[in-house]
Amino acid sequence: MMRKQQTFSRGLSDKVRKSKAAPEIQKNPFEVKINRKKFDVLGRKSKHDVGLPGVSRSRAIQKRKETLLKEFRLKDKNNKFIDRRFGEYDSKLTPEEKILQRFTLERQRTQDRKDLYNLNEEEELTHYGQSLAEMEKMTDVIDSDSDSEEKGLLSAELTATHFGGGGGLLRKKSTGDDEEEHKPRSRQELIEELIIKSKQEKRERQTQKEEAQELTEKLDQDWRSIQNLLAHKTPKAERKDETDKPKLDQYDMMVRELGFEMKAQPSEKLKSAEELAREERHRLQTLEADRLKRMMGDAEEEAGQTNTHISADDMNDGFMLDGDDRKTLAYKDGKWNIEGEEEEKEEEEDEEGGEEEEDDGDDAEGQEEEDEDDEGHCDLQSDEGSEDEDGQSTEEEQVCAEEPPAVIEEQKKAVQEAARAELPYTFPAPESYSDLKQLLQDHESEQQCVILDRTLKCHHPSLAAGNKAKLQKLFGFLLEYVGDLATQNPPDLKTVSALIPQICGLCQMFPEAACKAVQTLLSDSGHSMEETLEVKGRAPMPDLDMLVLLKIAALLFPSSDFRHPVMTPAFLYISQALTRCAVVSLEDVCKGLILCCLALEFVSLSQRIFPELLNFLLGLLHLSVSDKHNTGYTVVSPFRRQGKNCDLLVLKDPSVSHSWNRKPISLQTAHRVTAQSPVERDHFRLSLIDSCLDLVKRCTSLYKDLPSYAHIFQPIRALLLKHLPVEGYPAPLQDLHREILDAIPEKPSQHAPLVFKKKKPIPLKLFTPKIVQILDYGKKRGNTKEEKERERLKHKYKREFKGALREIRKDTRFLAHEKLNDVMSRDAERKRKVKELYGSLATQEGEWKALKRKNRK
Repeated sequence: MMRKQQTFSRGLSDKVRKSKAAPEIQKNPFEVKINRKKFDVLGRKSKHDVGLPGVSRSRAIQKRKETLLKEFRLKDKNNKFIDRRFGEYDSKLTPEEKILQRFTLERQRTQDRKDLYNLNEEEELTHYGQSLAEMEKMTDVIDSDSDSEEKGLLSAELTATHFGGGGGLLRKKSTGDDEEEHKPRSRQELIEELIIKSKQEKRERQTQKEEAQELTEKLDQDWRSIQNLLAHKTPKAERKDETDKPKLDQYDMMVRELGFEMKAQPSEKLKSAEELAREERHRLQTLEADRLKRMMGDAEEEAGQTNTHISADDMNDGFMLDGDDRKTLAYKDGKWNIEGEEEEKEEEEDEEGGEEEEDDGDDAEGQEEEDEDDEGHCDLQSDEGSEDEDGQSTEEEQVCAEEPPAVIEEQKKAVQEAARAELPYTFPAPESYSDLKQLLQDHESEQQCVILDRTLKCHHPSLAAGNKAKLQKLFGFLLEYVGDLATQNPPDLKTVSALIPQICGLCQMFPEAACKAVQTLLSDSGHSMEETLEVKGRAPMPDLDMLVLLKIAALLFPSSDFRHPVMTPAFLYISQALTRCAVVSLEDVCKGLILCCLALEFVSLSQRIFPELLNFLLGLLHLSVSDKHNTGYTVVSPFRRQGKNCDLLVLKDPSVSHSWNRKPISLQTAHRVTAQSPVERDHFRLSLIDSCLDLVKRCTSLYKDLPSYAHIFQPIRALLLKHLPVEGYPAPLQDLHREILDAIPEKPSQHAPLVFKKKKPIPLKLFTPKIVQILDYGKKRGNTKEEKERERLKHKYKREFKGALREIRKDTRFLAHEKLNDVMSRDAERKRKVKELYGSLATQEGEWKALKRKNRK
């Protein structure tokens, strides 16, 4: 009774609770919260939401449940399900792309090594475009005994015999007689009848085949009999009576010519530098192996033993006949007729008769018809050609057998000596300068170039990892080798000029290594010059090896740059040599002129003023002046107004100028002047003065557009006009002297040179208001721009920090609330279970007491 009351009260309370449930909140448009914003800003998160009051809080709680609560639930748990399917977490892939990629990966997994020889049903193997499965069915098998047109067809009796189970043989055959219709035949009789019919059919097919062959042979014989009639040509006399054919129009001739023009052939694809280098190395290795075989005497033996292997499947498609000079044979009027003889006879007849071009065209057409008719007799040609080839081969074998062994041995030795005399096709990369010198010694300049080319091709940087370092070293070794060639007595300038392309090629391949190598040589030479100046007080002119190095540097690197890691040190080195190296001999004068040429080449594009160049040219002209008193110019170092070596270019005998001829100065004179007699030395002095005046003329043409042009060349003009003894010089020098004076103006410009002022001018006071940009309004006004930016960042940091703390507090409060809910739910569950246990125990106790009471009664 008590339990019934409890259930009744619980149901009643549930009904009351359901009836008191709050109704669903309806959306009132007047209660919707709208935060308006003036305009949209790209990259800024929008905080203007639309909704009922409290919606944002519930949305934040829902977001925390989806993210933070899940992380809290999965904390310290390893049984986490992770979907490892391809592209499951990649939002960029569409579902179709995911399915396609997964299918591809699935197929790749199935194609493992264990399934290498497992033929799938979906894949169909082919051979020359035909399915292997169809070929294995053998559906196109041809019976060797039956060659008739009815191949592949089966008679009804044969089909019934083999595929009908033999039942057709026992059936009755309808005949003309009634007795035979009702008389059954045995299986043996039917089989014998079938065999007889098949033999009869085969005999009929054979007879038809023989008859067709006889008719074909008869037709061939008839065709040969009338062939001569078809190919018969009219005699020469009758042709003249024929009407002349109309001449072809120019348009028709052009159309026919266009038909014989070559069609455009597809070109091969362009190969990369690596592929070209690999092919070139392979070619050189093959040639070197051939040369070594010829040196060892193995080339002829291998050449005699080489037999080209032809596969059974080879169709011999690549066979091409270069030329066939054999004459065509034809059978005419019971005699053999050779085509070449007919052509010769026709040519003789044409020469005697003097036919026109139209008749020649007719002959050519007739000859083409004969060639087409005689194609059927090509077997005779092949037989004759094979006999000729056999005869030639036997004759060669007889000639080789008749030669004595001593002659063969001498020929073999000659081939070996020729192979030894050849240059090798592959060379090792030199590891040191001595290796390079040993590699190039005792070879001419052309051979040295070939050796370097083959070395570069065999050790291209793309062929191996260490080749780059080897070729970088080779550039430095080549510069050192060129310097040694230039310092020889006499210098080998031909080889130096031949090696320049190889040096340029290496510089293009490795510009940084080339830059460092040239920098090292220039710095070493500059340091040695400084040490000599400190010890002796003066330094000699640079040798020919440094002059060659400066010329190579001008070829390799740009000289017009304002600053350059190589050319700037080269400029400084030339200026140092022109100002600090003493001029004590004609060889030094020659070296100085070479340096002036190089300096002028350096500044030819940039038109940079080179004062050391102009001062040195002025000093060289001063050496040719005999009277050095009361000069209107000043000479600077390394020249002096008067001294021991101040008359190097003064002529000893002015009369030698009549026998002087202009010729270029050789670079070998910088090493040693070959002139010994006084006349030759005076001629050499005139050549030096001519070169100096030519350089002055080139300088005037280079600097003529400068504002200070006249001012720069006034000392040179004064020397040329008043002190240079031009009257005793040859006519070419006098003309050159006159051109220089005409190019330099008499009076310099009156404009003062542009210079910077010593003091910066004080600007005038301006009444323009000072405009200060205001970046932010409010409390932070009045500070500098940097301080305002700092305050703004500090304010932004505080705002973000407060927002982060606020979010952390909300997250902590949310987690604490969830933890409390978990604890309360666990406690409620525990209380419910304890209550159920107590109830069940009480029930058991009541039942036990009732049972005990019943037993007592």
